[in-house]
Amino acid sequence: MFNGITTGTRRVVRAQSVLVFVAALSGAAIAGMDAGLAAAYGVFVALAVSAVLAWREQESMAHPEWDQHRLLKMFVRVSVERLILLVALLSLGLGVLKLDPLPLLLGLALAQFAWLAAVAGRNGK
Repeated sequence: MFNGITTGTRRVVRAQSVLVFVAALSGAAIAGMDAGLAAAYGVFVALAVSAVLAWREQESMAHPEWDQHRLLKMFVRVSVERLILLVALLSLGLGVLKLDPLPLLLGLALAQFAWLAAVAGRNGK
């Protein structure tokens, strides 16, 4: 899927993939199954948003001929896509699925720490 190239965004996607299970298990152990599900969903939302970024990153890396103007337009488009996906998935989780808001948002916030882990992992190499 990612052509064997490891970038910071891809490390974040991998870390967030693991965090889905960690959030589900720890949330369920601490506050019950409903909280674990909500926390896992929060991490899943962050994972989906990061996966869109990784997908678009792969697309831009496959086209080295693209100029800076085209890459800037892609950057803006990806930002809008990620925002729309974030709002849609949060609306689905909070509105339609009626998940607990606090564990859901805690899972989302926890997943954002994967970005820090990717930077720390990069500096450690």
